[in-house]
Amino acid sequence: MINYGKQFIDKRDIQMVSKACKSNMLTQGKYVKQFEKDLAKKLSASHCVTVNNGTAALYLAVKCLDLKPGSKVICSPITFLSSVYIIEMNKLKPIFCDIEMETYNIDVKKIESLLKKDKKIKAMILVDYAGHPCDWKSISLLKKKYNLKVINDNCHALGAKYDNDHGYGVKYADMVTQSFHPVKGITTGEGGAIITNNKNYYKKLSLLRNHGIIRNDLMRKKKGIWFYDVDEYGFNFRLTDIQSALGISQLKKLDIFLKKRNQIANYYNSKLLNLKYIKLPTVKDDCYHSFHLYPVLINFEKLKLSKIAFFKKLLLKGISLQTHYIPVYKQSFMKKYKINQKNFKNAEIFYSRQVSLPIHFGLNFKKIDFIINNIKKLID
Repeated sequence: MINYGKQFIDKRDIQMVSKACKSNMLTQGKYVKQFEKDLAKKLSASHCVTVNNGTAALYLAVKCLDLKPGSKVICSPITFLSSVYIIEMNKLKPIFCDIEMETYNIDVKKIESLLKKDKKIKAMILVDYAGHPCDWKSISLLKKKYNLKVINDNCHALGAKYDNDHGYGVKYADMVTQSFHPVKGITTGEGGAIITNNKNYYKKLSLLRNHGIIRNDLMRKKKGIWFYDVDEYGFNFRLTDIQSALGISQLKKLDIFLKKRNQIANYYNSKLLNLKYIKLPTVKDDCYHSFHLYPVLINFEKLKLSKIAFFKKLLLKGISLQTHYIPVYKQSFMKKYKINQKNFKNAEIFYSRQVSLPIHFGLNFKKIDFIINNIKKLID
């Protein structure tokens, strides 16, 4: 079966994990600290806090904003659902803004109309969809004009560039979140991180991921070496040293991984360019795409073949496709908001047509040709 995404693990990764397994500390040890240091350096940031998954990273990032309950947060409907339900988990309200149809990122032009209408909007969570950066310069202007907090959900875009800058995330956003799930740019099995230049956020994040436990030399001296205090309860969202060791090794290969993903994307482009009823991904001149996904839009209505049938026919050939994503407002937990789906014309068109083709480091060009030929048979 050819899947849309898959991890790549080599001997060096295994050796690094084995080394961590033989160390004195399997959690809260030197490998965690080293992975955080390496990530911060790679993304031109001052601070990094690793956690056990990308959802935990988003949850803690929103919690650190310390927004008044009932405040509203702008987000895209085309994202994984955890990008939205973590807003509710922090006693805030999600406000959807439609996407634009060039990069499939949130439509920045539509954000300001929402801000003008609703003074309760205090923050934005912005996804760099598929690995293509948002219009961050325009977002920065809105951030300053309306005094907003901004989180960059960068889980698709580790290693992407905006204006030739790997560190664009912390340049334009208050915090940047990452995921290290096996289908992402690099993997730690499960894992995530929050990257920031704000020292206060860093301190709070570090506490919250570890039950909120405070330890220091003064406490130990006065009350005993065992003593600790909890001022605000937190969570056990820690990443292990075993996972961090894998992350350290994987991060060294990130540029190689991205080069291969771009090669695959360019190959798809060359072979599918003149095919009817299919729209290929756009890459703007000021961006370097990380191609976590290779999203195409297929006009199934004109093709006179249902999307369900298209997926089934390719699955019979051993090609497992995916759709990213079901608009979050369609989920049952969103029914209470009584959202008018007509307000999201682009998201609706996108969902009806979007298909994620396989793209990952271990995919060879013989298999890619097999995928392309089977797609051509169905579309031609």
